[in-house]
Amino acid sequence: MNNADQLPATVIEARRPGPRAWLTMILCEGRMVARDTAGLVVPIGLPLLILVMSASSAGERAAVNGRTGLDVFVIPLVFTIVMALIGVVNMPSFLALYRRTGILRRLAVTPASPFMVLAAQAVVSVLQTAVGVAAALAVAVAAFGARLPARPVAALGVVLLAMAAMYATGMVVAAVAPTPNSAVAIGLVAFFAFGALGGLFGGRDALPDALATLGGLLPFGATVEALSAAWAGVAIDPAHPLSLAVAVAAGAAVSVAFFRWD
Repeated sequence: MNNADQLPATVIEARRPGPRAWLTMILCEGRMVARDTAGLVVPIGLPLLILVMSASSAGERAAVNGRTGLDVFVIPLVFTIVMALIGVVNMPSFLALYRRTGILRRLAVTPASPFMVLAAQAVVSVLQTAVGVAAALAVAVAAFGARLPARPVAALGVVLLAMAAMYATGMVVAAVAPTPNSAVAIGLVAFFAFGALGGLFGGRDALPDALATLGGLLPFGATVEALSAAWAGVAIDPAHPLSLAVAVAAGAAVSVAFFRWD
């Protein structure tokens, strides 16, 4: 028997990333977002500008259940813009950049898999969205006398579902965009297309019936409508959260099928 036969068999297990590794990844993603000045400022600054420009006139118009147009339209619209810009425009551009520069490919052969980048981006996106939504709500309440939602739990549930739908839509953009610039371009086209059909440039009543119905079922319009109902304290049309759930499932399926790490 030779010496090699006398050596005990050993099993070398790759170390799974621990909490410190996850925290480091999230902090790195946070710094990347913070360094992207346009991606950091626009999703928060633009909705706030729209809020300030619309709040005075909308706050004087009664809408439903004693709520004003500021409560039931402007605030839901501003929230939706924040979530859509971050999920559909910002996030895909980072993933496309990582793929183009080979970062995802290199991570694939380490214990820190590319999935960590997706998870870290999701965490950072949620935090950025929370900051944007909180800033808009604080300005609306403190400066213009807006009221909090009549159904806060329902409003929170809609926000969480809408964030998931916007993120799933952004993953589709990241899956099909070959470069960071194309990811931004595709994301902006999707944002404005969904927004135009969902009330970004005015009420959907001015649209043909078929387009108005479609706009209310796409993520942008469904989010505005569901948040508006939650703010007014009326029943949420089941079609709106259902369409957001379908967007999450469809976006996940398409991105899994077409996303490439390199």
